[in-house]
Amino acid sequence: MISVYKLKPKFQQLLKPILAFFYKRNVTANQITIASIVLSLLIGLLFWSADYCSWFFLALPIGLLIRMALNALDGMMARTYNQTSKKGELLNEIGDVVSDVFVFFPLIKFLPESLYLIIIFIILSIINEMAGLMGKVVGTARRYDGPMGKSDRALLVGLYGILAFCQVSLQNSSLYIFMIINMLLIISTLIRLKKSLI
Repeated sequence: MISVYKLKPKFQQLLKPILAFFYKRNVTANQITIASIVLSLLIGLLFWSADYCSWFFLALPIGLLIRMALNALDGMMARTYNQTSKKGELLNEIGDVVSDVFVFFPLIKFLPESLYLIIIFIILSIINEMAGLMGKVVGTARRYDGPMGKSDRALLVGLYGILAFCQVSLQNSSLYIFMIINMLLIISTLIRLKKSLI
């Protein structure tokens, strides 16, 4: 199914010079992962404060693009320079879930009409990532399948940041948008669980 994740190989290719730059300066994969988590907290704080300064909405598209790059770089660093470890894997998986909560939670403040659907969205996002991890638990591979993976969610929230900065209101449509997103998350989770058993 269509997903931004399909573009990952090309995105990684663009990041190779940055990877080499980091390696020469002794930056480790785990340090990149921690930087991504800290960045997500900063994005969430700026997003929460965007009613005081509309420019803070741009922390979503800009910050999430940087976070996406960091998420790709930590894996590339670990694989390319033999830095894989159980600690790094644990940090990466927990960090992704915690980072999503940091970034998504302020949606409740700006789209209160969709409060319950946003809470469901956050819960389903966590379940979706855990479903992907189940592939590894049952002895196959980490699954990234489905139409509403981490990259897709980041793209949509980043797009929301641009629309909010441009003062485009989603008040009349956010309920329908999150209903569709949540349905796609459920489909994505079921696909991951199914493929984990193959």
